[in-house]
Amino acid sequence: MSSLEKREFGTAKDGKMGYLFTLENKNGMKITVTDFGAALVSVYVPDKNGNLLDVVLGYDDTKGYEKGGASFGAPVGRNANRIGGASFEINGVAYELEKNDNGKNNLHSGTDYYNKRFWEVEEETEHSITFVLHSPDMDQGYPGSLDMHVTYELAEDNVLRMKYYAVPDQDTIINMTNHSYFNLGGHDGGTILNHRMTIDADYFTRADAESIPTGELVEVTGTPMDFRTSRQIGERIDADYEATRLGGGYDHNWVLKNDGKFAKVAEAAYDESGIVMEVWTDLPGMQVYTANFLTDEPGKNGSVYQKRSAVCFETQYFPDAIHHDHFAGPVCKSGEAYKTVTEYRFGTL
Repeated sequence: MSSLEKREFGTAKDGKMGYLFTLENKNGMKITVTDFGAALVSVYVPDKNGNLLDVVLGYDDTKGYEKGGASFGAPVGRNANRIGGASFEINGVAYELEKNDNGKNNLHSGTDYYNKRFWEVEEETEHSITFVLHSPDMDQGYPGSLDMHVTYELAEDNVLRMKYYAVPDQDTIINMTNHSYFNLGGHDGGTILNHRMTIDADYFTRADAESIPTGELVEVTGTPMDFRTSRQIGERIDADYEATRLGGGYDHNWVLKNDGKFAKVAEAAYDESGIVMEVWTDLPGMQVYTANFLTDEPGKNGSVYQKRSAVCFETQYFPDAIHHDHFAGPVCKSGEAYKTVTEYRFGTL
């Protein structure tokens, strides 16, 4: 039987109490989420021996999420990833954003992050919880006000489903993602270089030295970016290849082959724990990031997370899509619904 529990999660620096919500299904799989940042805190899944492992990196309390800079478990918005030049135009009007990436670009919508704010609990059921955040006109520099809804749902077949929904009152950019860091050997399991990974993509978006797409789609064939068949993440992560050199490993957007339909786009597996995770989405792109810049990050239960101790699967519209007409558009029209779903499906080998 599914269940939902709530407990205190510690106070933020303004004294407001954060809360942690636990969802559990009939198989004993559990997820925990907090109203501070609407962040995914823990994902406990059974390994091949039936033992529960927490497979996402995170913090122990609200203060950890308030202080932490790695976006653990975060729903990132209003626009995930980068916008070149930290500016864009919609309907002939220019908008300026915070230049929080290399002093010239915008990353994850600037430092007034969605995941550093308290969200309201809109709805609770025994198998899901929905958070809502009001984002006013010109929030982070973006036009139009909206209420962003993020739903976490834990299905009985060990599927973690994340649903996003908003209706803006002006044409604006909306591009949400979840920035969870996964380690299928446990959140404190060390390197993920021996995890195996597949990505259903023939192309990735080439990026410059500042991780801004050039507009070019590069074939993965014959490159370290080819994960169309399963292979270890560490096999070619340090190859002398432009993308892996510039990213310090994998930190690029893959062009998914789902053709705008909800489909399986990736898989990660770890032989030692026997845990397999599938990624399903209806979005056209996915940033795979191997935590190349994580250093001495204090985490849950006294853990200290290091470089390449996790992998992120950030489903999204392509980075800087607003500046590339041939990229699927991130503009949501006034009065139209932004609606997207991503799932992480867990099983064992």
